[in-house]
Amino acid sequence: MAIKIKTPEEIQIMAEGGKKLARVKNALKEAVKAGVRASDIEKLAMDLIHAEGAEASFAKVPGYSWATCINVNEGLVHGIPSRDMIFKDGDLVSVDVGVYFKGFHTDTSTSVGINLSPENKKFLNIGQNALEKAISKVKVGNYIYDISQAIETTIEAAGYTTIKALVGHGVGHELHEDPQIPCFVPGKVSDSPVIKEGMVLAVEVMYAQGKDKVEILEDGWTIAMTDGKIAGLFEETVAVTGKGALVLTR
Repeated sequence: MAIKIKTPEEIQIMAEGGKKLARVKNALKEAVKAGVRASDIEKLAMDLIHAEGAEASFAKVPGYSWATCINVNEGLVHGIPSRDMIFKDGDLVSVDVGVYFKGFHTDTSTSVGINLSPENKKFLNIGQNALEKAISKVKVGNYIYDISQAIETTIEAAGYTTIKALVGHGVGHELHEDPQIPCFVPGKVSDSPVIKEGMVLAVEVMYAQGKDKVEILEDGWTIAMTDGKIAGLFEETVAVTGKGALVLTR
């Protein structure tokens, strides 16, 4: 699959969709509290996306019927937002959501703590910091390798682990496009794609307190840490412009 370069006009449309998605994400983040069900967040997401005049990207994935993926603690990605998932004090809740607007997808994720311990607050902050470091490497002439290295260095310096089984990705007409963007250094710089103007990237930090091994749970969707340790998830859709990185989902 070739890397798809977007025109300035297409990036402008994606920026419009990204602003809509940012409003949805911020509202969902505020709604994550003890006693709230994942299904409540899902309903809010669907209502807000429709109110924005957009569609839920994830509901377009074959076999998946929801606007969000919601995970708690050792859950990493692709969690079904069920009624049985009730948030409580001490939980780390990750919310992943995307919108489809005027023919383009944008994708974003955030992790939210509910009265976390000091250690888990530190864990959350490191993930946010890693995302900022990664976005700072989104520049014409840099390599995807540079994004991966920023994530790996930041996460591992804090004593945590990056996920190897899953990657960030390009985004646009399709929810998942090339290039793949690992959270770890995947080899030599020379083997990595050069970052070019017009690329739009879903830069995603996936990391854990324990080992990097994951498993798919019985629901067939949720990917969780095998050792039961807490995982985190942060993601923004970022366009590459001649003036640097333009974060579309804030």
